[in-house]
Amino acid sequence: MPYGALLKRVLINARRCSASIVYGVKKMVKVLFVCMGNICRSPTAEGVFRNLVSAENLAHQIEIDSAGTHAYHIGNSPDVRSQQAALRRGVDISSSRARRVIAADFSRFDYVLAMDEENLLDMAAVCPVEQRGKAKLLLEFAQHIDERNVPDPYYGGPAGFERVLDLVEIAAAGLLADIRRRHLKG
Repeated sequence: MPYGALLKRVLINARRCSASIVYGVKKMVKVLFVCMGNICRSPTAEGVFRNLVSAENLAHQIEIDSAGTHAYHIGNSPDVRSQQAALRRGVDISSSRARRVIAADFSRFDYVLAMDEENLLDMAAVCPVEQRGKAKLLLEFAQHIDERNVPDPYYGGPAGFERVLDLVEIAAAGLLADIRRRHLKG
């Protein structure tokens, strides 16, 4: 293949894969947050992490999404209480739309992070066996926290939504540190 045609093909492929660094050919790190209905915890985690990643000027290197294990709210925006709590901390999650986690997500994303152990078990039902190592609890990345589950605030009051934000903010910092260490080195 002539050099010009090869160069053109490389440039077209670089644009297609949305790579952050064409010369170093680093791939985009992809993170998916998962809760039950994708209207409270996972869109909150998506928004908090998106703000953190953006503040660190890494949005061109990290793709972020959220999903639910159940189809209760597909297409809906986040619970208004989640939106209000997040907005009080400068996080706008209003444009998020609920979707259900699918088997292809486990191939597409590098991190598939459940909000609680029940979500993790539900994810196992759709996760291909060879991708099971990607499914983890979000709070595994939260240093100095003994809790494993981000509690579902749906049936509670405003304090529950604030607690979700507290836990997610701590875990988001730990997750970003892990991504930097494992994927964004030098």
